[in-house]
Amino acid sequence: MTSNINSLLLYEEIDDVAVLTLNRPKQQNALSSDLMNTLLKKLNYIEDNKKIKVVIILSNGNNFCAGHDLKELKIDKSEERFKKLFELCSELMLKIVKLPKPVIAGVQGIATAAGCQLVASCDLAIASNNSKFATPGVNIGLFCSTPMVAVSRNVNRKQTMEMLLLGEFISPLKAQEIGLINKIVSDKNLKEETIKMAKIIASKSPTTVAIGKEAFYKQLEMSIEEAYQYTSQVMSKNMLEKDAQEGISAFIENRAPKWTDK
Repeated sequence: MTSNINSLLLYEEIDDVAVLTLNRPKQQNALSSDLMNTLLKKLNYIEDNKKIKVVIILSNGNNFCAGHDLKELKIDKSEERFKKLFELCSELMLKIVKLPKPVIAGVQGIATAAGCQLVASCDLAIASNNSKFATPGVNIGLFCSTPMVAVSRNVNRKQTMEMLLLGEFISPLKAQEIGLINKIVSDKNLKEETIKMAKIIASKSPTTVAIGKEAFYKQLEMSIEEAYQYTSQVMSKNMLEKDAQEGISAFIENRAPKWTDK
């Protein structure tokens, strides 16, 4: 299944994987209000679609995403409008984190500011060897305050502050080293490798993956004592799920499991 959503966003289903492709190549796939709203609507659709197990975010053109559309920011210089715009972006990033299905970014070219935030908000990220990343707002007098929320939850404090204060590009090797991305591949293999990772995840129990993703992000914000108490409760409830019982039985019986959501 393939569809064209207002030309800003392309949508494709490859078996049980949804592929969202940012489609503003002439604008370096900058996150306009329309594009962010379109992404939100599509993610809501995906959340309710039981067939879809994993989501991939790609982009057309030479670059993944150059952040917010700066031309749009100059149209109406009011605090109220700016607040709505950045709240919309925050809503989009939170939707990705809270979506009960894993989201993988496939990154080529630049991912800057809110584009880097988008990469950091995804659960996993694969980047091509021509990619580069930056939070360069400081260079134009607009500190990357909302992008730093996502980046600082992937990268340690000193490395995050270095990105924020210097505003310089980092290589995919550096991005992998500091934990912003998972894997580096050739540009020509980017989509193929991203889909390959997605299909491995899609073969797992969707119920189990959803439980685990939610627990992962919740426990990060807790003290170690609270995290162990919370995750003990999560695992106890997880054990009662049909897929957990099936998975354990399949392991003991040396056979492939048959998940309830398949």
